[in-house]
Amino acid sequence: MWPTLIIFLLLAGLIALHFGWRRRMQRERRAWQATLAQREHQDLVQTAEARARQDALLDSMIEGVLVLDENGRVQFANRAFAAMFATLGELRGQTVVEAVRMDEVAELVARTDHEGRVMDHELRLPGDPEKWLQINAAAISNVERRRLGTVLVFHELTRLKKLERTRADFVANVSHELRTPLSLIKGYAETLLDGAKDNPEVSGKFLLAIDRNARRLDFLIQDLLTISALESGRVALNLQPVTPRALAEKVLSDLKSRADARRVQLVNALPDLTVQADADRLEQVLGNLLDNAVKYGREGGTVTVGGRPTDEGKIELFVRDDGPGIPAEALERVFERFYRVDKARSREQGGTGLGLAIVKHIVQSHGGTVWAKSEVGAGATFYFTLAAAG
Repeated sequence: MWPTLIIFLLLAGLIALHFGWRRRMQRERRAWQATLAQREHQDLVQTAEARARQDALLDSMIEGVLVLDENGRVQFANRAFAAMFATLGELRGQTVVEAVRMDEVAELVARTDHEGRVMDHELRLPGDPEKWLQINAAAISNVERRRLGTVLVFHELTRLKKLERTRADFVANVSHELRTPLSLIKGYAETLLDGAKDNPEVSGKFLLAIDRNARRLDFLIQDLLTISALESGRVALNLQPVTPRALAEKVLSDLKSRADARRVQLVNALPDLTVQADADRLEQVLGNLLDNAVKYGREGGTVTVGGRPTDEGKIELFVRDDGPGIPAEALERVFERFYRVDKARSREQGGTGLGLAIVKHIVQSHGGTVWAKSEVGAGATFYFTLAAAG
């Protein structure tokens, strides 16, 4: 009986041990599964956070970024890209042509697939105003060199293109402005050397013409040096309380003989105001504006300089004439370098085409603004603001 009992107890113990071990294994398996699930959840969360950080980083870039999969469909496009191409809605899953509506970009992607990388490709976007982009593209591959997609980075070139065009236009305009007086001086000098110098009447006229064109060259060079210094910020302003009325009176006195020749009445309607400005530069601004008003206003007309305090604590000054006025399409361009409303008449009057550009830069260097209003046939008024003194 004892052996049977012992065997029974051993079997019961083994059975209990088996079930205990099984329950322990089940607990450990459940714990391991829970740990695994937690780790997978953490990995998913970390992956989502990493992707969110990556997307946020790419969205904060000023360059446009476009990522395509191996089939050429959009996987990611940041905000800068959407702004550059004015895209609407979700782009994910679209083809390049569907996303940007430009075959040239699709051709660039195909070229990148073939070459592996394309750098510094320039793209002009249609529209008004025009926009220029520089594109760098690269194919994405894994360690086994299997193609995974393409990434394209778009850099805004519009401002650089405008600067290049402005520089080219500036060089062309300067060359043109210099060529005319130089050609005249050269022609008159050659005529004098060919024998006209022996004719006192002719030589006198030619020498006066040479002197007049030499002065025009001098004015042009001085204006070029002035505007170059203003644009580069090399001009140091001596800011102090200045009374515009006194400066305007001085400028009007200097222009009186020229105004009398055209029977133009000069009116100083400036009240007793005080501005914080560089007196010499303010005199230059008033001189350019009043000189233009006398030259291009109506013969027998009136030129008025005036001003008033504004609600923003600034002083608004103006110069008004009652001449032919300025067409609406020219108003926004009159402050550009070398821009002339009437090119032939401006050159006849001896202008360099830089006076209003100098006015703009001087006013802006004082922290003010400048603008013009006009109605064809009813004259033009040029306004600018300066800080009030005190």
